[in-house]
Amino acid sequence: MILSTAIAHGSVHDFKLFKAHQKKQRFKGFMIVDKGYQGLKAMGVKCLIPFKATKKAPLVLVQKQINREIGKRRIRIEHVNGKLKVFKILAERYRNRRKRMGLRLNLIAAIYNMELVKK
Repeated sequence: MILSTAIAHGSVHDFKLFKAHQKKQRFKGFMIVDKGYQGLKAMGVKCLIPFKATKKAPLVLVQKQINREIGKRRIRIEHVNGKLKVFKILAERYRNRRKRMGLRLNLIAAIYNMELVKK
């Protein structure tokens, strides 16, 4: 289920948007995120982040297995993103009034949540 949405003016990275809206979130649960959120643990957020390899320190077999398990759980999140992109508000440039984008995004999230309840 989609619990919270946030929008920003222009092109903003997800992590920067998360930091700006972190205090407004009512639900502070355990998060499964991708490698773009490397600073979350330092902020004190409970999260599961895949290991990141470098040229000097490639991943060990155990780390690769852990990353695979994290990916298996994150695929659900990516499927939700894909279903939201069907509405084209996230997939393409938004060309309507900026003030209404948040409202429309919340309506789309509500439609997706209602679809989950029916199943």
